[in-house]
Amino acid sequence: MSRKLKKGYFVKGEFVAEGSERDLELKRELKGTDDQSRTELKRESLELQKLGEDLLTLRADLMARLDLTEKLKEAVAEAKRISNFEGKRRQMQFIGKLMRRVDPSVLDTVRTALSEQHGGSARENLALHLAETWRDRLIAVEDALGEWIAQYPDTDTQQLRALIRQARKDAKPEKPGEALRHGRAYRDIFQLVREQLGSSNPNPNPLPAGEGI
Repeated sequence: MSRKLKKGYFVKGEFVAEGSERDLELKRELKGTDDQSRTELKRESLELQKLGEDLLTLRADLMARLDLTEKLKEAVAEAKRISNFEGKRRQMQFIGKLMRRVDPSVLDTVRTALSEQHGGSARENLALHLAETWRDRLIAVEDALGEWIAQYPDTDTQQLRALIRQARKDAKPEKPGEALRHGRAYRDIFQLVREQLGSSNPNPNPLPAGEGI
């Protein structure tokens, strides 16, 4: 009488009987691989969902440079119009699905455009900080006007000097102990300085002395 064959399979030439310790070990490893794959897919899906959400904040000129499908562009435009929370959530899920069909090279251009926009925002914030620093220094420090003119000789010196004089006058409290006031001249100095900074190409570190970046 022939011996009954065990059920099993071969792995790299090794026979693994079903129900054996080796069989259970291999199944645990396979399950772990599947779990890892599912985790990676979920992480990738969330990343694409976030990338789709970021598309809603992208400037029109940067968006126009992207090689996106008309369907995706329309979905993004529609998401911007939706104000209802649940409707917006469903639309973003739809955008996430569309993003998964986008070619990886196009996704890279999306990331590059978002990075470019973020860099522009950082430069704008720095420019605003610089203008505020110069404005406050021009009003508070007597020698600051000379420093400014040395770096920005195209400035209308007479206008700036008059604005500084008026801003100092406006800032004096009417009664002792009152807070400083800021009139129109204070705002006009900021605007003049901001425009001059935007149109000039001064030294690498254009901050006033003692105000290094």
